[in-house]
Amino acid sequence: MANSVYLHIPFCNNICSYCDFCKFYKNDEIINKYLDSLENEIDNDFLGEKLNTLYIGGGTPSCLNNNQLNKLFDITSRFIFNDNYEFTIECNIEDIDEEILELFKNNRVNRLSIGVQSFIKKNLNFLDRNKNIDIISRINLAKKYFDNINIDLIYALKNQSIKDLEKDIDIFLSLDLPHISCYSLIIEPHTKISNIKPINDKLDYDMFKLIDSKLKDYNHYEISNYSKKGYESKHNLTYWNNEEYYGFGLSASSYLNNIRYTNYRNLTKYNEKIYKKEKEILSLEDKMKYEYILKFRLKDGINIKDFNKKYNCNILDNKIIKELINEDKLLIENDNIIVNKKYIYVINEILVKLI
Repeated sequence: MANSVYLHIPFCNNICSYCDFCKFYKNDEIINKYLDSLENEIDNDFLGEKLNTLYIGGGTPSCLNNNQLNKLFDITSRFIFNDNYEFTIECNIEDIDEEILELFKNNRVNRLSIGVQSFIKKNLNFLDRNKNIDIISRINLAKKYFDNINIDLIYALKNQSIKDLEKDIDIFLSLDLPHISCYSLIIEPHTKISNIKPINDKLDYDMFKLIDSKLKDYNHYEISNYSKKGYESKHNLTYWNNEEYYGFGLSASSYLNNIRYTNYRNLTKYNEKIYKKEKEILSLEDKMKYEYILKFRLKDGINIKDFNKKYNCNILDNKIIKELINEDKLLIENDNIIVNKKYIYVINEILVKLI
């Protein structure tokens, strides 16, 4: 049973230099068709479970005009929530004002994820983000409406110094927000910055260590995510705990009844109500590999008893797991297998070896 839903809104006022997500410049006529198609997909495929989490991402959901947002919330009104639900919407800093915050609040949203990326103008310029906005005042306005707020921060940028990063983290700490996601810049093909070289590995690692030390009072519960106690992202934990979920919208993924689905990235197809592109029926071995890939990202890793019961096998019989434990890259703590914090920065190497 799936108790989480993701909705993808692939429209933006501006395309950031680093962005490789499925997105398009805002066009009202196309958006209106898209929302009709999104509603149709949900009506066809959603089975009516009560939800623990709902997440609207993009793209930039907050770039929709008021009529479009009201249409989107009409669509989400069919979802029934369990107690202590989490309903997140992504929001760009330039879209934050009293009107949109009221609209979110009145439509059951209780968590904002704000794409800040940096507080420093030269970094915002490099990222093609809006650099003429008073970011701090906009966040303080959002705090009047929501106490559960995440900001995204990107580091390892061209010409970014350790001092620049420290300033970004210090400003975040001064805002007293409960959650931050910190991502090292990945230079993707077919983006505006595809031809630049990444920073050197040592500086990247030093930045990672700086973030971890500055955020020592936060729970580093996932490689890139830090929260105050009780403010971990419930929705993203659905993914990392390898639980089932619905994904609706262009390029969205779903995991239902041991099958992983991926929707088309072609907007014309989607607006013609042609949705599913790929269907992956998982073998037992596939399911265990996903468990490794996802759960080892978490501070608590994989619980040995739960894994053995779920897959009817002994995880400690896995030769690669045993080898990684012998190499001290994986540790056993309180019946959990976790990635040794010394190696968390190179976790992809560990995961590649596992799968």
